[in-house]
Amino acid sequence: MTQPSVILATASYDRTIRFWEAESGRCYRTIPHPDSHVNRLEITPDKQFLAAAGNPHIRLFEVNSSNTQPIMRYDSHTNNVMAVGFQCDGHWMYSGSEDGTVKIWDLRAPECQREYESRAAVNTVILHPNQTDLISGDQNGNIRVWDLRANSCSCELVPEVDVAVRSLTVMWDGSLVVAANNRGTCYVWRLLRGNQTMTNFEPLHKLQAHNSYILKCLLSPELCDPHRYLATASSDHTVKIWNVDGFTLERTLTGHQRWVWDCAFSVDGAYLLTASSDATARLWNVTNGEAIRVYQGHHKATICCALHDGA
Repeated sequence: MTQPSVILATASYDRTIRFWEAESGRCYRTIPHPDSHVNRLEITPDKQFLAAAGNPHIRLFEVNSSNTQPIMRYDSHTNNVMAVGFQCDGHWMYSGSEDGTVKIWDLRAPECQREYESRAAVNTVILHPNQTDLISGDQNGNIRVWDLRANSCSCELVPEVDVAVRSLTVMWDGSLVVAANNRGTCYVWRLLRGNQTMTNFEPLHKLQAHNSYILKCLLSPELCDPHRYLATASSDHTVKIWNVDGFTLERTLTGHQRWVWDCAFSVDGAYLLTASSDATARLWNVTNGEAIRVYQGHHKATICCALHDGA
């Protein structure tokens, strides 16, 4: 099989993962995932593998294959795995779960290498561009920085007590971090590196982005510069695109009929892929806000998506 230049995948409550031709909208491969629904999809940096975070395990599938069986299984979480991602070279994987833990995995081994205890259900985990700090957000409203070199929690923040942190995102250059919560609020901090390894958060902005849950927030990638955007996907059926310079609303993406659970930028930030409870995924032109493709085929809510169109 020749590797498509654009890897676009979605997963649904119908317990399938689907791969799509980005331009035509045709589904060319379906992987059954009978154990559970999939909460999160992530493609490895080299485009070789797709991680599917389920309940309570993670499965690794080959991207460029007709094999529907996972090539690796990671099984030590005990509840829904809500976050999964990869180190920039693809050497290791991280995850966060409603079991209250953040874990680090060597991709070649089924057992986790490290575990950090968050003491509340973890909803979101991101890796700082320095590749040495993980940032997690949990159901009790805590944000924690896990310093992988010191092997400890180096920083704790609580923007709103007992308001779940639903999603975190960090700017590609490490300058900003955004946390989105269940009240539709985004908290924005400048990240300052101190003399120690600890990351200092300087409050920059509080944005009331939506009047209901924000399910995903995402900052635009490096190749989008000098434009810098924040996308917020919400239970109000919309995605909003904010200009990071002043956090003014650039445009609202309307077209989904139900909650929008997930989103992913193209490598240049020109397009945004979204996944919704209306059982579709959509590809949007970020500049004019138009939906240029609808991916239809799932039979239930589409709750996560992954896009990799880079080198």
